[in-house]
Amino acid sequence: MKVHLKQIPAAGLHLEGEEACAIPQLEAEGIRCAGLLHYKIDIGVSSGALWANGSLSQPVELRCVSCLEKFAHKIEVQAFAVHTELRGPENVDLTPFIREDLLLNLPAHPHCDRDSGRICKAKYIEVPEQDAKRESDWSALDKLKLKR
Repeated sequence: MKVHLKQIPAAGLHLEGEEACAIPQLEAEGIRCAGLLHYKIDIGVSSGALWANGSLSQPVELRCVSCLEKFAHKIEVQAFAVHTELRGPENVDLTPFIREDLLLNLPAHPHCDRDSGRICKAKYIEVPEQDAKRESDWSALDKLKLKR
């Protein structure tokens, strides 16, 4: 997302919309974008620096670490904030800042039942009870005769 500095009025600018996924390089890691990035950002220029704050939302498809099934997840960044010095060009690219916040809000160990909308199959595997009684593992020691 590139912002042209001359288009930002003194009172600031509100941007709201959708863009292509900012983290496509994560497909090799099993993380796939499942839709467009939604953003609501306020941008302004003050004292030779650009500031931006707002919210981001990126739907992704992750793989559960327990059952290894794919599931939908939405990365929510409610407090997106940037403050960067202006250096030279008329355009400022916010994509690296957006990418960083999305990556920081990815779950480290994704579970498909995290949002309570699904039950993970791996956590509810039924093990049949064994009816046969086993002999104690200590029984071999009971047969041991020691000299005193």
